[in-house]
Amino acid sequence: MSYRIAIRFYEELNDFLPEKWRKREFELCFSGKRSVKDLIESIGVPHVEVDLILVNGESVGFDYIVQDGDRISVYPMFEMLDISQVTKLRPHPLREIRFVLDVHLRKLARYLRLFGFDVLFDETLDDAKLAEISSRQRRVLLTRDRGLLKRRIVERGFVIRNTDPRQQLLEVFKRLNLWSLCNPFSRCLECNGAIIPANDVPDEHAIPLGVRQWCNEYFRCVQCGKVYWKGSHYEKLARFVNRIMNEGNFFKNGKE
Repeated sequence: MSYRIAIRFYEELNDFLPEKWRKREFELCFSGKRSVKDLIESIGVPHVEVDLILVNGESVGFDYIVQDGDRISVYPMFEMLDISQVTKLRPHPLREIRFVLDVHLRKLARYLRLFGFDVLFDETLDDAKLAEISSRQRRVLLTRDRGLLKRRIVERGFVIRNTDPRQQLLEVFKRLNLWSLCNPFSRCLECNGAIIPANDVPDEHAIPLGVRQWCNEYFRCVQCGKVYWKGSHYEKLARFVNRIMNEGNFFKNGKE
């Protein structure tokens, strides 16, 4: 049996489409039954980028079998909005945003940790393990590989479009509206552990002599033991944090 349907993708989902299909409704013809999930991914859009599907005005799940004549609207993630009364795809929105990143996003992982987010990054993890961790630990999977997000067990994630790490950070912040959840300098950039004030002065082997001569306030990672202090590197990072937070003010005020 042949099927003819009309479909439209909204907002950033258009990034995955050929130019001729972007920001408009278009027709598709195909033979044989298929689920709406299979249809969407055959067009090139990973299912985890989708948070709401309307068929003839009604919300459906990924297992909906497409019918001849259907009019389908596909919307991107609403991760920070509770649309559980509307969507049939993801009934329990995340309230604590945690991430797992693939091997291509090392700098982004450090940036997200800088702002206090729980980020798992291990360059030895293969695609299957990344997908399993994302599903089991309910972490948002960030990747440059759209094929990774087509794995069935992955529920939350999206493809990072930008190649510049700073722009990647802003992309994630804007997609998930993360500014109000930031807690800068609360996580170790190296291992993701929590950073707390050091109750005692670290031993001399952990602190350069020049630093010990002027600094009397230290912080320590509870996981790996790395010692931090507010030196010139901290000041550079603080300026970077302030710039990103200011971007949030522009974004909220519609001045992007």
